[in-house]
Amino acid sequence: MSRLKLHDSRFVRHVFVALGFAALLLGVIGIFLPILPTTPFILLAAALFARGSERFHTWLLAHRMAGPLIADWYEHRSLRPGIKRLAYLLTFISFSTSILIVDLIALKLLLLALALVLFYFLWRIPVRKI
Repeated sequence: MSRLKLHDSRFVRHVFVALGFAALLLGVIGIFLPILPTTPFILLAAALFARGSERFHTWLLAHRMAGPLIADWYEHRSLRPGIKRLAYLLTFISFSTSILIVDLIALKLLLLALALVLFYFLWRIPVRKI
């Protein structure tokens, strides 16, 4: 009887694909929840798919919305100016709405702190000259 080994390449590829789908799911959830960032999870999913499945990696790169952003990141390690402005705007809208909705001051402060961390993260990402 053959035992499954952790270094079995098929097993490892399946783990990468499963983790890729988990990251993709978190990225999609992050579209609706201001606390979860979408872009890092989508980039992580692309990296995991690249190691686990050429088919899923190609599928993600061909996606009409995520594909160009991933390709830009791979090629230039930067964002286009319009994408960065959109990220700032959506972050501001989602966190502002969440801060207005919650009642507890502690939660408002936590959301504000998370927003500031995310704004700092976005600020550090270089903008590509087009």
